[in-house]
Amino acid sequence: MAGKHGIILFGHGARDPRWAEPFQRLLSRLRYARGADQPVSLAFLELMTPDLVSAVAAQVAEGCTAITVVPVFFGQGGHVRNDLPQIVEQCRALFPDVHVQCATAVGEDDAVLDAVAQYCARQVF
Repeated sequence: MAGKHGIILFGHGARDPRWAEPFQRLLSRLRYARGADQPVSLAFLELMTPDLVSAVAAQVAEGCTAITVVPVFFGQGGHVRNDLPQIVEQCRALFPDVHVQCATAVGEDDAVLDAVAQYCARQVF
């Protein structure tokens, strides 16, 4: 039987736990859309847990043989261009039998930008 394909939503992290609330809501929506048998989790670069290596390890323990990391960043700044690739390479080295891939930052997707533009337009009263 083929292994599971997990998704890890990767965010920056913050000292204030309320910062993560939109990520938790996104996580819930994605879990509902994918179904209970397909792992979806959060990971953070700093200031919050789990980190990406720990999140990958947890999904591997759940039987994932492929994992897609989705950077929930609006743009491709230094963290996405520099820090994230190094951490993904570390994960690949630690779990060589698992296919770990990384998507582009969500804000780079035209559909996401369209949704944000529609939101902004709705704010005019």
